[in-house]
This record gives sequence, C-alpha cells and structure tokens, in this order.
Amino acid sequence: MIEKAVEIIKNAKHITAFTGAEISVESGIPPFRGENGLWNKFDPIFLDINYFHQNPFKSWKLIKEIFYDFFGKAKPNTAHFALSKMEKLGYLNSIITQNIDNLHQKAGSKKVWEFHGNSRNLICMNCNEIYLAANTNLSHLPPKCEKCRTVLKPDFIFFGEPIPEPAGSKSFSEAKLSDVFILIGTTGEIMPASMIPIEAKRNGVKIIEVNTQPSNYTNTITDVFLEGKATEIMGNLLESLKKK
Repeated sequence: MIEKAVEIIKNAKHITAFTGAEISVESGIPPFRGENGLWNKFDPIFLDINYFHQNPFKSWKLIKEIFYDFFGKAKPNTAHFALSKMEKLGYLNSIITQNIDNLHQKAGSKKVWEFHGNSRNLICMNCNEIYLAANTNLSHLPPKCEKCRTVLKPDFIFFGEPIPEPAGSKSFSEAKLSDVFILIGTTGEIMPASMIPIEAKRNGVKIIEVNTQPSNYTNTITDVFLEGKATEIMGNLLESLKKK
C-alpha cells in the first residue's frame, strides 16, 4: 500500500496534507475527544467564548495549565518532519491542520493553513493587537493588552466563534486545487473541518489516509488506507519517495 501511495504522489501535480489530533499524540499532546481526551478530564465550558468573557480568570487558569505549561513543551515528531521534508522536495504544496499546537511550523513547514487558529499568538479582543504567547507574562492572569488593558485571548477558536480567515476559505480552496489529499490522524468527526476532504473527493481528488484505525473517511472516500502510527507510516512514505 505504501508503494501504491508513492505512485499516486509521484503522478500528482498539487498535494495537500490534512492533519488532525492523532499526528500530535506522538508528541505528547492528547486529543480533545476519545478515551484519553481532554474532555474526559476537563469541562469544555472554559473554552466557550461567552464563558470566557464572563469568567476570564477561570478560563485562563485552565488555558495556561493545558496549552502553555503542558502543551508548550511538545516538540515535532517524525511525521511533522516528514511533511516538512516532502514540502522541500516539492511533493507537498500545503498543509491544512485542525491542530493549534504550531508543531508543523516548528518542524519547518512553510505553507500551513491553521483551520482552528493557533496557540502561538494572543489577541486583544478590543483593539486586535497580537502578542506572542512566548513573550507574554502568564504569571498574572488574565493577561491584558498593553495598549488598552483588555483581556487577551489565545488566537484559536473557542466554542461559539467562526472559523478564522483566510484559513477557512483557503482550506476549502485546496479541495478544488489539489489532485491528492493525504489525511493524517483525523477521525472526520469535527465540523466543518470534516467537510474539506469530502469536498475534495467530490472534485475527483485521490485520498490517501494515514490512521491507527479506520475513520469516518476510510470506507467512504479513502482510496489508499495506510494503517499505523503517523510517525512510522510517514517516515516509510518519505523514504520510499526518496528512492523513486
């Protein structure tokens, strides 16, 4: 199946990778849903935009603990680096990621559409000033804008917020521009992100799927299913591409 995937990639003109939570699990970041998901440990209300406005300190206490004290230590894994290398070799045109962890960029990928935003930046909800989280003092919560003293919010979407632009429209554009989609570590359960590969398939795009177990896509739109860990499969795929 790796060889079949390699042939599809070799004959493609425009390839997009579409990544979900499982690609980052091997970097130590748990998914939000599922058996070991964050929502089994925390009430997701702290990421509801209305709750955040009304209880910024309570929200920020968990945000800091989860996304900055814990996730902030995560490093890219073999799968992230494989995608970066594929881009450098000319096999990959872009990445659409549902993840907010910045690991694709840390691995060296240049063209990344962050469909759900990112934890890298903090944004002022009043004047839209942007701050790097790494340069922001989070010992005093909630952090506030230096210009207008409004509470800062992580630049990823909360429940009740729209998909950020231009990432939203650009992601769906990739479903029209591409002739191959490589799905990695995504279950296909989160709307509206889950519609992007489906839209791609409607446009005749070949779907290569990398997952540890079958997803909502496997028996419906997937052409080549590579079952296994993202690090192992993507590492093997990259090595096979280099040999061709």
